[in-house]
Amino acid sequence: TPDSLDIVLQAARELGTGRLICVFGAGGDRDRGKRPVMGAVAVQRADVVIVTSDNPRSEDPLGIIQDVLQGAGTGVEIDPDRRSAIRRAVELAVAGDIVVIAGKGHEQGQEIGGVVTPFDDRAVVREALHEAGLTA
Repeated sequence: TPDSLDIVLQAARELGTGRLICVFGAGGDRDRGKRPVMGAVAVQRADVVIVTSDNPRSEDPLGIIQDVLQGAGTGVEIDPDRRSAIRRAVELAVAGDIVVIAGKGHEQGQEIGGVVTPFDDRAVVREALHEAGLTA
């Protein structure tokens, strides 16, 4: 929700001295009215925003992203591939930056077109950190 994203980003801002990088998306087949609000919150609170997919379900992922962009405006990165978006955030981060990957939490799958495929944000972060030569 917009409120949850706002609270998390405010708290994350206090944890580092560098930039706040946020990866997030809005779920499909859910309250469309929250999408632009979440986009506005993200650009208000974070220095770098990457908008991606988060269980688009039966909706077109790019359509959901367009809804988010109504509130986020320009100056955000767009990558409907969540794995790629997370990797991009890790690549952009330098010492002192905080990366927030919002939305899925404990979920272990990504629902696209009625099909749930295994997907774990935490595992993707670990992979990206390993590939960057960092520890997870």
